[in-house]
Amino acid sequence: MKIMITTVVDITQTGARRGDTILLVNQQANYNTTIQTIGLRVNINPILCTEKIGNVSKFGFGSAIKGEQRYWEFTFESEYEEALTLDMLTSDFDLVPIIINLNETSSITNSVFRTNHPNDGNIVFEIVEK
Repeated sequence: MKIMITTVVDITQTGARRGDTILLVNQQANYNTTIQTIGLRVNINPILCTEKIGNVSKFGFGSAIKGEQRYWEFTFESEYEEALTLDMLTSDFDLVPIIINLNETSSITNSVFRTNHPNDGNIVFEIVEK
């Protein structure tokens, strides 16, 4: 099963470690947080994490996040179709701490992923292949 995460939080995979520039380290930290949060339920195979710029209104983020923004799409696979659902991801990611003020263009007021908040949701999930 393939799932795509779309978020306005900078989850760029940089491979940076302590001693590299703070921006690169913090971007990698958000990427690691994403992987680890999913990994609470299943082992995954990351496929692609890309940064894009476009109209994010179509994704269903909170009402405070709309128009042209920078966003990230992260696609991964899980071998076990029944082991992970969109509801599980929505529940697991809500209020997980993140690092903000990296390369985001949208206004994120809380340093957490928000999934169940109509005004300031910043991450959504979609099954792209069963």
